[in-house]
Amino acid sequence: MKLSFGWPRTLASRLSLIFLISLVLAHGLSFGLQFYERYESAMTTMLGNMERDLSTTVAILERLPPDERQAWLPRFEHPTYVYILGAGQTGTPVDMDKAPMSVHSMQESLGHDYALTFNNITDSRPHYQAHLTLKDGNPLTIDVRPQITPLSPWLPLLLIGQLVLLFVCTWLAVRTAIRPLTRLSHAVDNLDPNGEGIRLDESGPTEVAFAAVAFNTMQQRISTYVKERMQLLAAISHDLQTPITRMKLRAEFMDDGIEKDKLWSDLSEMQHLVQEGVAYARSMDTSTETARRVDMDSFLDSLVFDYQDVGRDVQLNGKTGAIIDTRPHALRRVLVNLTDNALKFGGAAEIEVIAHADQSLSLHVLDRGPGIAEGELSEVIKPFYRVESSRNRDTGGTGLGLAIAQQLTIALGGTLTLTNREGGGLSAQLKLPARIATGAVKVTDR
Repeated sequence: MKLSFGWPRTLASRLSLIFLISLVLAHGLSFGLQFYERYESAMTTMLGNMERDLSTTVAILERLPPDERQAWLPRFEHPTYVYILGAGQTGTPVDMDKAPMSVHSMQESLGHDYALTFNNITDSRPHYQAHLTLKDGNPLTIDVRPQITPLSPWLPLLLIGQLVLLFVCTWLAVRTAIRPLTRLSHAVDNLDPNGEGIRLDESGPTEVAFAAVAFNTMQQRISTYVKERMQLLAAISHDLQTPITRMKLRAEFMDDGIEKDKLWSDLSEMQHLVQEGVAYARSMDTSTETARRVDMDSFLDSLVFDYQDVGRDVQLNGKTGAIIDTRPHALRRVLVNLTDNALKFGGAAEIEVIAHADQSLSLHVLDRGPGIAEGELSEVIKPFYRVESSRNRDTGGTGLGLAIAQQLTIALGGTLTLTNREGGGLSAQLKLPARIATGAVKVTDR
């Protein structure tokens, strides 16, 4: 199996990885050079001490009587080498080209006055002996067991502490650098075309402040642009109602006939389209309605009873006991649009309410109509988009009902999702944010 390592997806991960790798490499190189310099310094000091010790010890042994030398040998012992009176052990000659540095140090300190020979001794660790003959003819062996210069016990702890400090500093640096970008992305996700979105703090470093000012300005321009277009749409739609009404009055005075009926039908369709245009323009601005606490069970019962009173097949399933802060008129308009759509295409509607563990609330408007093609589920919530391609209002509608529901849902801070049901039909899920309150006064909107 072939393993592949991809580049991290988030900017914070990429910056952290780059900083950590570069800092760890730089720190490792610095630590390695420092350790090497420390090793060289310790080795030089040790070899210098060894040369002085060898010269001093051999000089003392030369001046001691042969029968007293053995008693003095324990005083000259060293952790890496000891002195033996005698010929020592036999072994293989040391290759001087590959000899340890201590061999060359012995040559420097004793080689001028004595003939030295070196033999490797078979052992589980490096081991050799140096042989020489004192001035009185007695042999002397220096038994050497080289050791690696021990690492100070605090060095690994220091390295770990420095690496931890690097991780913490890198995390703080990346977090400080990414935080403004995170705020910007969050503000973009919550961008409100009505100008009620989050305004970024314009303080901080120059680049951050400039980006915040640019975003706030852009949000304000979008709000102004949308309001102007919606006001234009509302004004045109409102002004068209007067001439349409006059035309319908004039049509009343026409003689009965096919042409009168066609004209009346066209005028009624125009009036309905104008009314929907006004409703859509108003749905873009819900700031005039203040939020209130609403008992969802009573609210939904009221909505369903209104439909049942006029003989429509609408059923409610589920009770939550939830009391939420919302805009009741906007919420009612959303549910009415979705329910009317279900009744129009399915003949019956079912409203199902579900409370989630995170205190959010889902309202499902279900029908058993023909449903919508998967490729068009995201398109039908756009203004003037109709699944049925004809211009017949009774079958295709104006294409604004779901668009109005979508705009009002956004204003409520919720989400509207359309899915096809198993066995046929459509499910319109309205998910409201987690703003459920308890112990509030019940308010219904009937």
